[in-house]
Amino acid sequence: MKQVLQILNNGSTQLPEVPCPRVGHGSILIRTACSLVSAGTERMLVEFGKANLLNKSRQQPDKVRQVFQKIKTDGVLPTLDAVRSKLEQPVALGYCNVGHVAEVGSGVIGFAVGDRVASNGKHAEVVSVPVNLCARIPDSVSDEAASFTVIGAIALQGIR
Repeated sequence: MKQVLQILNNGSTQLPEVPCPRVGHGSILIRTACSLVSAGTERMLVEFGKANLLNKSRQQPDKVRQVFQKIKTDGVLPTLDAVRSKLEQPVALGYCNVGHVAEVGSGVIGFAVGDRVASNGKHAEVVSVPVNLCARIPDSVSDEAASFTVIGAIALQGIR
């Protein structure tokens, strides 16, 4: 299946083939119909990835402190290797997903295969999402409108 990934060391966005997730206890597997691109969060990640190491450090001073702590305990070369390794790990983008339930994990009640749901799943063909981060979509709501569910919930939480 395809999934949108961000590479933080060079800012490239990729759409590779990745293994399909499995449904776990308390989760549902969703076959994606559409997902919403968050102009703020996802643009920030892309810009962070494209920044040089100095600018990345300026954007995350707490991580810089962690790096200095690691240098004290592990030394310079192991710390540099760890930082490079972390920046080379792809980050899955997305958190506003709409689709149909493909499989229901053990312990899940209130959802059935075929239900149309909104979730905080990634930009991928199939996602596995904890049931507490999913909501059934009324028939009167389009997939496109439902894709704003998570970002709308975040905005409401900010107001609260």
